[in-house]
Amino acid sequence: MVIVLKKDISDTDKKRIKDFLGDRNFKTNEVPGEEATIIAAVGQLKIDPSDVTILPGVEKVIPISKGYKLASREFNPVNTVVELNSSFDQKIRVGGQRIVAIAGPCAVEERDRMFEIANAVSKSGACMLRGGAYKPRTSPYSFQGLGEEGVKILKEAGDKYGLPVVTEIVASEHLSIMKKYGVDVLQIGARNMQNFDLLKEVGKSKIPVILKRGLCATLEEWLMSAEYLLSSGSENVILCERGIRTYEKATRNTLDLSAVPVLRGMTHLPIIVDPSHAVGIRDKISPMALAAIAAGADGIVVEVHNCPEKALSDGPQALLPEMFDKLMHDIEALAPVVGKNVVHVRSSSAAPVIGGDKKTSEKKVCAYSGKRGAYAEQAVGRYFDGEVAAKPVDSFQQIFKAVLSGEADYGMIPIENSLAGSVYQNYDNLSRFDDVSIVGALHLRIQHALLAPKGTTLSSIKKVYSHPQAFAQCSKFLADHKWEKIDAVSTATGAKIVSDYGTKDNAAIASAVTAKYYNLEILQEDIQDDPRDFTRFVIISANDEKNRVKSENKNPNMATFMFSTENRAGALFECLGIFQRFGLSLSRLESRPLPGEPWHYWFYADAELNGEKQQNTEFVYGVLEELKKSVEEIRLLGVYSEAGYSI
Repeated sequence: MVIVLKKDISDTDKKRIKDFLGDRNFKTNEVPGEEATIIAAVGQLKIDPSDVTILPGVEKVIPISKGYKLASREFNPVNTVVELNSSFDQKIRVGGQRIVAIAGPCAVEERDRMFEIANAVSKSGACMLRGGAYKPRTSPYSFQGLGEEGVKILKEAGDKYGLPVVTEIVASEHLSIMKKYGVDVLQIGARNMQNFDLLKEVGKSKIPVILKRGLCATLEEWLMSAEYLLSSGSENVILCERGIRTYEKATRNTLDLSAVPVLRGMTHLPIIVDPSHAVGIRDKISPMALAAIAAGADGIVVEVHNCPEKALSDGPQALLPEMFDKLMHDIEALAPVVGKNVVHVRSSSAAPVIGGDKKTSEKKVCAYSGKRGAYAEQAVGRYFDGEVAAKPVDSFQQIFKAVLSGEADYGMIPIENSLAGSVYQNYDNLSRFDDVSIVGALHLRIQHALLAPKGTTLSSIKKVYSHPQAFAQCSKFLADHKWEKIDAVSTATGAKIVSDYGTKDNAAIASAVTAKYYNLEILQEDIQDDPRDFTRFVIISANDEKNRVKSENKNPNMATFMFSTENRAGALFECLGIFQRFGLSLSRLESRPLPGEPWHYWFYADAELNGEKQQNTEFVYGVLEELKKSVEEIRLLGVYSEAGYSI
C-alpha cells in the first residue's frame, strides 16, 4: 500500500506509522516528493487500510493490488530517472526526456581492442560502455569471458572515455569483484531474470541494474523480478526488452516492441531495448533500434565490434563502428520527433570557459546562446562569479538540449527585456522541455555599442548585424540611418560575422566588451533607446539535477507557475483570485498559444515570495494544490532566488 502523509506531519507521528507497520512485518520505504511525501509499505500479511488511515499524520491510503508494488505506476506516478556518474564529472541520466545509447562488444576480449571500441563508440555518441567479463554460454566449450581481468579492462576503458560501464553478473559471488573495480551498472541477463537469490543479493548492493526480460516471460513476471530488486534495496532499476522466444525462426528472437508503450502504463521504471540479441542479424539491428526509439524507449543497448569476424562471442550480431555511427545520426534526427534528446558525454577537455585558466576545466558548465562576449556569457560570469564555465551553443533550443543531455549542468536563457518585451521563443521552450526547472534568475543591464572593423565610418556602413532584440532596443539610433538590418543568433554572433567579413561596409550592434574578442573598433557607445535597459535571464537545470547554484543557499524570493485553463469566461480570473487569497503579488503574467489547440493558452505567472511564510517551499506547494482545482494542466517551473539589478 501507499500511505500519503500530511504536509505538516511531525517526526513523532511519522515514526509511529513506521513502527505500526513494522510491528506487522511490513517493509517501509519513505519517498519524499515535491508535492507529497509517501511511505511505501510492502508485506505478506493483509491489513485493513482503514487501520492505517486513522493514524495521526496520514492523508490517505492507496492499496496496491498488483504483485509488483514498488515497480507499479500507482506507487510512483512520476517516471524514475536513474543517475550515473561519469569519470568526466558528468551525470548520465536514463529516463525522462532522454535517449541513451549503450554500446560495446559482447565480451571483453583483450585490452587494446576494448579501448579501440570504446574510443569509436564514444565518438559516435554512446554514453555508456557495455562488455561481458563473465559469459553464460549455452555450450560449456564456448568462450566464458576473462573474468576479473575483463572487469578491470572494461572499467579502465570506460573511465578513459567518460563512459559509465555495464557488465553482466551471473553469480552473487562476483559482486565483490564488481564493487572492487567500481562497475557502474550490473546487468541481469535473460537467463537469470528469475534467479531470485541473485536478484536479492544484487538489490542489496544498491548498484544500478539493467534487468533483461526472460526468454518466455510475461510483462507481469518481468515486473515481479524487478520487484525483487526494489524490495531488496535497489532504487535504480532499468528494464531491458531483448526479444522473446516464439515459433518464428527468421530472427534469433522476436522483438516485442509493444512491451514499451504497454509498460509505460504499468511501471515508472525506465525502459530500454536491446535489438542485437533480439534479431541476431547485423543488418536488421539498426531498423529495430530506430523502431524502439519511435515506440518510446528511453534508449538502446547494441553490440559493436571493430572486427566481428574474429569476435569470440556473437560476432554476427555486432555492428561495425561505422554502422553504429550511422545509427546514432539517425537517432539524432528521430529524437525531436518523439520529443526527446540524445544524451552525450562531455568532452574530457572542458568546454570554452571564462578566464581560460587550467582550473576552469574542472568546473561545472553553464550553456548560453551566442559567441564569446555575448550578454548571456556576461550573465553567466555575473551570476556564478567565475565558479562555473561558460559554454557557447548555437541556439536557445540547444541550451535546453545541452542541459537535458548532461553536456551542461546549467543553462542561461534570456526571458524578457525591459524595453523590447518577452523572448517568446524561450517561453515556448519551457513548455516543450518539461524535464527542466528554473533554479535562479538575474537582471543584467544592457549597454549596446556600434562596432566595426578599423577605419570604418558611419557613412561607409551599409549593413548592420545583431540580434532582433538589440535592433528593437536601438530603434531610435537606427532610425537616423538607412542601413540594412540582418538578424544574427546573438549580438556577439553578429560581431563575429562582421569581424570575419573585415570590410568597412559592415557593422554590428553588441556589447563594447565584444570588440576586444573580434578585433573591432567601438564607433559609438550607449546607443540603446533608454538607459533603463535590462534583460532578465533565468538559469535552468535538469529536474533531477542534484547540484545547487549559489542563490539556492538563500531564501527563495520567486516562484514561476505555468498553467492552462478551460476556454470559458472567468477561468483565468479564478486562478488570479487564488494568488490574491494567498497574498502573492504577480510580477509578470504572460500567455502563449498551445500548439494544435486553438484558443487555448499557457499562462506563465511569476509570483513574488515575501516574508518567511511565503518563502517556505510548503507554502508554494499549497498554492499549487489550490491552482490544480481550477486549471486543466499546471507545472511549477521553479522556486528560486532572483538576484537584484546589476548596474
